Amino acid sequence: MAEVAGGRIELVSLTKRFTEVAVDNVDLQIASGEFFSLLGPSGCGKTTTLRLIAGFEQPSSGRILLDGTDVSAVPPHRRNVNTVFQSYALFPFLTVFDNVAFGLRNKHLPKSDLDQRVYSALELVKLKQFAKRRPGQLSGGQQQRVALARALVLQPAVLLLDEPLGALDAKLRRSLKVELKALQEQVGITFLYVTHDQEEALTMSDRLAVMRDGKVVQIGPPAEVYESPADTYVADFLGVSNLMPVDVVSRGPGAHCEVRLGESVLTVEHGGLDAPDQSHAVIRPERVRIEEYGSPGPNRVPAMVERLVYLGSATQVFLRLAAGADVQALLQNDGGQSGLAQGTPVHAYLAPDALRVLSGGAPAADLTAAEEIPQAS
Repeated sequence: MAEVAGGRIELVSLTKRFTEVAVDNVDLQIASGEFFSLLGPSGCGKTTTLRLIAGFEQPSSGRILLDGTDVSAVPPHRRNVNTVFQSYALFPFLTVFDNVAFGLRNKHLPKSDLDQRVYSALELVKLKQFAKRRPGQLSGGQQQRVALARALVLQPAVLLLDEPLGALDAKLRRSLKVELKALQEQVGITFLYVTHDQEEALTMSDRLAVMRDGKVVQIGPPAEVYESPADTYVADFLGVSNLMPVDVVSRGPGAHCEVRLGESVLTVEHGGLDAPDQSHAVIRPERVRIEEYGSPGPNRVPAMVERLVYLGSATQVFLRLAAGADVQALLQNDGGQSGLAQGTPVHAYLAPDALRVLSGGAPAADLTAAEEIPQAS
């Protein structure tokens, strides 16, 4: 399948009101050929934004530009975009071939051209050998690939994907995430992916936007947003975070500062420049180091092991700091014996370069250690 040029999306002050404001003055630019994800909890406005781009909803105000052309008032079938939904919406009485060919039938292509484009699309999703089967004879993952082929065969400039892996089991989602990113790179089409699954967004996106209450809270590459969250809401929503209430007691050069956590004073290397005096410090579980009780040195806080949860490749350790905060650590099961058990006194080393002081934005959950780390899904 030939690569499709174009696919640049620009949203200008995009707003959608129902009885409430679902999308609130969003400005966003997505580059041609980019894999871009909208991430957020239910009701944050991400699906409404996708439906506005698709043309299924009309904006209350603002503009939607596709390759520089305002398509805000253009009907869906005249926009060079296509949508893949969580429900595959395949025709059960048609073969895989005819499902994929359905959108091409109205283009009155010569049979040889139609066949070539359908088989090329099926080849992309590794289903060419299933062309004569019906959807009921396929697995859930195979049906999702048929839905992808049906969208790709029309060669849209933009492919919109609304939680397309949500109905699949965890193992299948893991494999399809890798395949979907590879497919997007192969065809060169702009993918706009909507999900509430932070792992999906981190795995596949070139960039992502975290949304809340109809607004975009932070945009950036996955590593940047994960490592440098804009506020407590982003930190708590994107991955598992340890959020600890702290008092900023001094500010050093750049973004360095010192914070008080209970009786301990910690050095923090990030976020201190704009942080209020009463703030929250965040550290990811994989950056918390558990050391023998009594270990000397700065940024070490006395703690007690409260619980251990075996996750297969890693062990999740729940700690209660002497300061009262709950903190999680993630230890890789690399063959070494940790010797930890419930009630073990330890010191938690919170490295200065792993700590960040955050300002603004209530978190997505309570300002305590986040929920248990799920196994990869």
